[in-house]
Amino acid sequence: MKTKVIVLCLALIFSGLQVFAQLSKKEKKEWKKKAKEYAKQPVNLKEFTEAKQSADTDNAALKNQVSALNKQVSEKNARIAELESQLSRARSELSSANAEITRLKEEPSPTSMDFSRGVVFKVQIGAFKNKDLSKYFNNNPNFGGEAVEKGEQKFTIGIFRDYWEADKFKKYMREMGVKDAWIVPYKDGQRVEIKDVLEGVATEKDPSSK
Repeated sequence: MKTKVIVLCLALIFSGLQVFAQLSKKEKKEWKKKAKEYAKQPVNLKEFTEAKQSADTDNAALKNQVSALNKQVSEKNARIAELESQLSRARSELSSANAEITRLKEEPSPTSMDFSRGVVFKVQIGAFKNKDLSKYFNNNPNFGGEAVEKGEQKFTIGIFRDYWEADKFKKYMREMGVKDAWIVPYKDGQRVEIKDVLEGVATEKDPSSK
């Protein structure tokens, strides 16, 4: 038994030759002394060996845990990078949407009170000579007119986005005695033909008659 212990000690010593080569003479002497003590007390050597094996096992387990944690950290970092990329795209889309909203708010809608844009319908009540009412046109979109040849001036009343609302108003005017009342369309402030802005509208059935 003693011989086996000595052999084991020598094996441990030889396995650590590389480490021993780095030791000083004093340290080598001390470790040789300890090796002899282990040879005399094999139980202590057994406990030392088992403790080392246990430590090696724990060390391997810890290395596996560290490897697993590093993998988790790597996966989380990749997920964070992906989320940051998505957040960046979302911010860019939000910025574009806000810019578009701002543009739409600043751009007058054709259905707003700005009747100088888009298509509108007015009711012309007649063309008269020697009747200049142009001073009443300013700041009054519901009353307007325009000069024509032969010194005449055409007058319109009302302004509508919907053709049939204009048609209903035209009928009211005729019932009131304005027999020459009829609808005239305008596009972006310029008088145009009805067919150019609403083809076939005059032949459609009046929704109010349903």
